[in-house]
Amino acid sequence: MEKHFNTIKDTFVIQNGIKIYNFNWCLNYIEHQGKLIYGRSFKIEVVDHQTILKLVIYAIRDEKKALEFNLDLNKGILLSGPIGCGKTSIMALIRPFFYHKHDYKIKTCREISFEFAKNGFESLQNYTQKEHTQSRLTGYCFDDLGAEQNIKHYGNDLNVMAEIIISRYEDFVQNQSITHITTNLSASEIEALYGNRLRSRMRSMFNLITFNNESRDKR
Repeated sequence: MEKHFNTIKDTFVIQNGIKIYNFNWCLNYIEHQGKLIYGRSFKIEVVDHQTILKLVIYAIRDEKKALEFNLDLNKGILLSGPIGCGKTSIMALIRPFFYHKHDYKIKTCREISFEFAKNGFESLQNYTQKEHTQSRLTGYCFDDLGAEQNIKHYGNDLNVMAEIIISRYEDFVQNQSITHITTNLSASEIEALYGNRLRSRMRSMFNLITFNNESRDKR
């Protein structure tokens, strides 16, 4: 009988009370959901399998496999790769694999910079301050780091994303708050744009996972 991949439950079996994920089923589920959301042309190529395998291992918190791939489950994900390779869509499609307490919202860096231009420093509190009921910051995936520009608000010229990441770094150290980022930039380009201080903090905060340069455009 043909297996369908309509829900996250179609990606694993339960043995002795433990979820055992099948990576091929995970790929089929992600591609099926991708076609539903982004259109019939959405396709995961073989060249992308290693990248997605790492993301799934991280999401399901498979400690043994994470060790094999040098993934630190206490850090966030910095997902980099060429324009159009599917970074944003994949970060959206793997969300169902995460446990609820590790879930995250996706927000583009350009949107955040425009919020600052309109509302000033108060707008940054959404990303840098906890609610009184929270022990750590809301999880966020900041999409397309580097696409935003320095924005002025009443004469205040601020590198908005650098400010947010540094603030979240402090909460990462104190409370294990997790941040994810997607970007087209290389490590050296990040340092050139945001400075060595931010780059060194990012090394502490993130697992670097990259799409192959041969990855095809998924748009």
